[in-house]
Amino acid sequence: MQEPEPIVDNFLLTDRAHPPVIFGAGGPIRKGSQAPTPPRSVVGIGNKVTKPDYSEAKIVLTMVGLPARGKSYLSNKLMRYLKARRSHMWLEYDVQVFNVGQLRRSRARQKALQSGIKENHMSSFFSHDNAEATKTRDQLAEDSLEMLIQWLKKGGNVGIHDATNSTRGRRQVAKIEARVAKEKGIQVIFLESVCNDPAVIAANVALKVSSGDPDYKDLPREVAERDFIRRIKEYEAVYETITEPHLSYLRITDVGNEVTLSRINGYLQSRIAFYLMNLHVKPRSIFFSRHGESQFNVEGKIGGDSSLSERGLQYASALPELVRTHIGDAPLTVWTSTLQRTIQTAQYLPYPKLTWKSLDELDAGVCDAMTYEEIEATYPEDFANRDEDKFNYRYRGGESYRDVVVRLEPVIMELERQENILIFGHQAILRCLYAYFHDLPQADLPYIKIPLHTVIKLTPKAYGCDEERYTLPIQAVDTHRPKPSNPQIEVPQASSAREYYGKLA
Repeated sequence: MQEPEPIVDNFLLTDRAHPPVIFGAGGPIRKGSQAPTPPRSVVGIGNKVTKPDYSEAKIVLTMVGLPARGKSYLSNKLMRYLKARRSHMWLEYDVQVFNVGQLRRSRARQKALQSGIKENHMSSFFSHDNAEATKTRDQLAEDSLEMLIQWLKKGGNVGIHDATNSTRGRRQVAKIEARVAKEKGIQVIFLESVCNDPAVIAANVALKVSSGDPDYKDLPREVAERDFIRRIKEYEAVYETITEPHLSYLRITDVGNEVTLSRINGYLQSRIAFYLMNLHVKPRSIFFSRHGESQFNVEGKIGGDSSLSERGLQYASALPELVRTHIGDAPLTVWTSTLQRTIQTAQYLPYPKLTWKSLDELDAGVCDAMTYEEIEATYPEDFANRDEDKFNYRYRGGESYRDVVVRLEPVIMELERQENILIFGHQAILRCLYAYFHDLPQADLPYIKIPLHTVIKLTPKAYGCDEERYTLPIQAVDTHRPKPSNPQIEVPQASSAREYYGKLA
């Protein structure tokens, strides 16, 4: 059995084109699982992996920044990276965003339904000179913070307070610092998002007024845009950037172009900082494709390091034209695993290529190179156990889906840093990456359908990913095994639309 790859924090990564070898990119080629095969009489080939205990980690992450500066984008990306929420994944902390704007809209909607009184949330509502509205907004921020703290005390790990929090008064005495200080074991970090790029600000404003914000419902787009710009100016009149020397904070300028850290300590705080340092908002797409059909696919075997079948080679030959059609002259880097079926699939593409050991298929351990029928006949109890909990089940001498998620963390980090990437991977690997970008739960992840001879294009947006699929007319076997207890399970439909009300009320 091979030694696991080290995952090393490196805050000095600057070359976006060449990920370091320590991350498993460009490393030595491996030739499939080397796990020894035990005698056929062995029963009990694996076990289930349990979620780590993070119960002692308690952080209030408070957003700071003007409107249209990417605060909600950063908070939702961070939540996706950290969260578990009992059914989700990645680092598996329990994370929730408490958005003050959602709370404001939800309460206004309830008030309108109950009393028929519709509140005016145009730009004048956000003026510092509007004493009554300022009092209401401050109360909403305090109520949202209180909900967050109570949620942390019930078992949450990271509560993200998504609001402008734009003045020192809001951040200090009788506000966030003072309230959090009353709670033992809870830390507060401030995350300030600064944007000086007019093009990015204009794009954020356009997104705000064109994506269904109920503040501007039924208003012409031009009117809504003018009012939102006035709202920004109301905040600019009183905005104070973070300069308080005693605060723990991160300042992200132009979404990753510059990062300032102050008093960031401990593992979880460091993970948050490292992740945020690698984000960017440049337009880009991520392309996923499984390798072409392999000899093992045709034979119904899992794992191994077999070469492509004749139809798989046809897919590899047809890919250059498909990629040119949908990417054109845009720069592109191709990533493959170290297994020959992915390298063969990418062989005709005229782009820079990197091999990643981290992209190798889920290691089936003692079941490597066996068919599912052989596994069921040889290890019937364990075959059933894996079907019962496929995400957590670990093959002896091999891996579980949960193990693969941990292994893919450096790949995720590098994908967030890069621009256009085409990944030739394997079914389990691409399921994990797909679930990350679409924020899908653990229960569905092992059953996401990633067919052969299909290129999946994901285009990251502010609140999710848009998706397109391109399937070449080259036949291949279907390796998808549906969930036994529910053969017709449907993976939730992903959306890049923003949620304006949420569940807070």
